[in-house]
Amino acid sequence: MIGPEKILEFWLDRVGPSGWYAVDDAVDTEIRETFMSTWETIRDGGLSMWLTYPSGALAYLIVADQFARNMFRNSGDAFALDPIAVAAAKSAICKGWDMKIDPPARQFFYLPLMHSESLCDQDRCIRLMVERLPSSSNLIHAQAHREVIRQFGRFPYRNAALGRTDTRSEIAYVAQGGYGQTLRNLQAADIAA
Repeated sequence: MIGPEKILEFWLDRVGPSGWYAVDDAVDTEIRETFMSTWETIRDGGLSMWLTYPSGALAYLIVADQFARNMFRNSGDAFALDPIAVAAAKSAICKGWDMKIDPPARQFFYLPLMHSESLCDQDRCIRLMVERLPSSSNLIHAQAHREVIRQFGRFPYRNAALGRTDTRSEIAYVAQGGYGQTLRNLQAADIAA
């Protein structure tokens, strides 16, 4: 079994901030080959002991929330552990464990909330980033995610992967640039302010 230390070393040190949000087939393949069984164990209800200390919780969240998106890119399984990740993140945050982890790794306690299709989770993510990670460049992304949830109540760009039917307004939104356009609009408004 791979322990939390190997997960943190791989994600925080080897991949690092420059690679966290990049689309890289080689990284996706390595994550799949190395960490799939860890993801499956979490999916099946295991590794809850990792949720008893800050670095263990961080590793758990990275696997459930981040690695899932790499391993299952453009597939419904990318979002399969989102409810588990949200619950784990909320528990860790309530215990103050996010504050035991230095930035930029601290953001991984908040990203499950950013990925949630709940407006309450979106609002909480933004509050946490403002209060506990104020210099994060992810704040604008959190605001963009919240804007999409405000508008649609879900992320339209997940519909195909999750077998959901697009609404007319979602089809129009995606055709007009989708999330990227939402992000650009917020950035333009921020510059104008």
